[in-house]
Amino acid sequence: MADHFGVSRTPVREALQRLAAEGYLSIRAKQGCFIRDIDLAEINQYYEVRIALEMRILELIGKQMPIPELHRLATMWDPERTPQRGPAVEMMVARDEGFHLALAAATGNTVLASYLKDVNDHIHIVRRLDFTAAERIAPTYREHYEVIQRLLARDVSAARTLLEEHIRRSADVAKEITLAQLASQRAKAWKLP
Repeated sequence: MADHFGVSRTPVREALQRLAAEGYLSIRAKQGCFIRDIDLAEINQYYEVRIALEMRILELIGKQMPIPELHRLATMWDPERTPQRGPAVEMMVARDEGFHLALAAATGNTVLASYLKDVNDHIHIVRRLDFTAAERIAPTYREHYEVIQRLLARDVSAARTLLEEHIRRSADVAKEITLAQLASQRAKAWKLP
């Protein structure tokens, strides 16, 4: 791979080790690297951890996140500002993750924010599928905006309910797309001569 990309072995080795650490590859000594199968049960577990972390985040910031910061987020996620053409998938994923990480950062608890980032890293590939469905972009803007509005009203309970529904909806769409893609790949594999 290093020769193919014209780089030294060190960055390739580090990239492969990171992919293995994030659960995408299995590295077997003297055999090579192998792409891991998608484990939906494991993905569900990561989403459950994500929900638990984000519910705690809302408890911590619900009554203390500065109003100007909430207004800034509200402006960013105002449904009236939803792009007519969906942004590139990676840009939307980064924007979405940025929203959730901004809430985590507002807690002042760097460990909590770090754990949320780690969970997001583990489900990044699946999360990005949510935004390949163009019909998820406008609802994401609306759902984030509604959470922020509840935080502005200091209604933490309603914000938690909305955020949990948002994450579960996003997970469901991503899992549906994952299953459809897996079924498509299996169908193609059966058609090989």
